[in-house]
Amino acid sequence: MKYLFTLLFAFAAALGIKAQSASQTADTLEHEVLLETTQGNIRLKLYNDTPLHRDNFLKLVRSGFYDGLLFHRVIPNFMIQAGDSASRHAQPGQLLGDSPEPYTLPAEIRFPQHFHRSGALAAARESEDVNPELRSSASQFYIVTGSIFTDDRLDAMQQRLDSTTQGRIRLTPAIREAYRTYGGAPHLDGQYTVFGEVTEGYDVADLIQWAARDEHNRPFDDVRIIRATVVK
Repeated sequence: MKYLFTLLFAFAAALGIKAQSASQTADTLEHEVLLETTQGNIRLKLYNDTPLHRDNFLKLVRSGFYDGLLFHRVIPNFMIQAGDSASRHAQPGQLLGDSPEPYTLPAEIRFPQHFHRSGALAAARESEDVNPELRSSASQFYIVTGSIFTDDRLDAMQQRLDSTTQGRIRLTPAIREAYRTYGGAPHLDGQYTVFGEVTEGYDVADLIQWAARDEHNRPFDDVRIIRATVVK
């Protein structure tokens, strides 16, 4: 009986260790999404500390929502934007970006852990005058391309942030160094949810940002997401 109890205890302990290991894996696994576009592939890593945005993005990718959608807004030295459902069958010159959406997401702003350095993946949203809680779009996202910043420009950006965020957002020395080295869009920090980053294919995002575009920043020649898949 004592031997049997020892075996049962060892078996239960092993199951406990296995369950704990599975739980830890689920908590630490970083999901990745591949965007196959007409200009090349972009691979994105999603952050675990923005779980609402991560899970929503994964749900939309797995459902095929992004397949066929356009990068409908591109601004050089700033960002490229996609995710408007109306863009799938949009006519040339059709204004995009304001299509009705079934829901919004609560903001998950994790500054200074995540900020708008080049390659950041973030959620679009309505402006503060109609969206004071900074809730995110259900599906529209942007990838920051940005530009390199000098100290003088960063000082100017800090003054702008002091005004727009009532002094809540301060660019730390480490963040300033990242903007000096890699570039980005610091004026958005602390005001939009950054929920991932480009891990491969930043050169494709860089190419897309320079597409010839109309007065609404929509490319004249469609830049389309052919397929989006969860690859990890």
